[in-house]
Amino acid sequence: MGKFVITTRANGEFQFNLKAGNGQTILTSEGYTTKAACTNGIESVKTNSQDDARYDRKESSNGKPYFNLKSGNGQIIGASEMYESTDARENGIASVKTNAQDAATDDQTA
Repeated sequence: MGKFVITTRANGEFQFNLKAGNGQTILTSEGYTTKAACTNGIESVKTNSQDDARYDRKESSNGKPYFNLKSGNGQIIGASEMYESTDARENGIASVKTNAQDAATDDQTA
């Protein structure tokens, strides 16, 4: 089962990573100035992760596929790693859909 891990960045901002059951990071958030905003971001991932239209499938300047998960207002709430193929990117999206909705939260800032 997946989990959201909340950590603090070097600049003091909070961020979360969604990790799959095998521990691999499958989605990373932006930096948040408060833990409450970070927690709201996690809830937004849980809400939006099941809607395929919320996934913005992209390609980096070096040709690597990746995706962003967006909220209903179009704001990016999480970004994937860079993948070697579009099939791998689709597997990453499927993993977010599978893991996000029921994922526990592991707050490592406390």
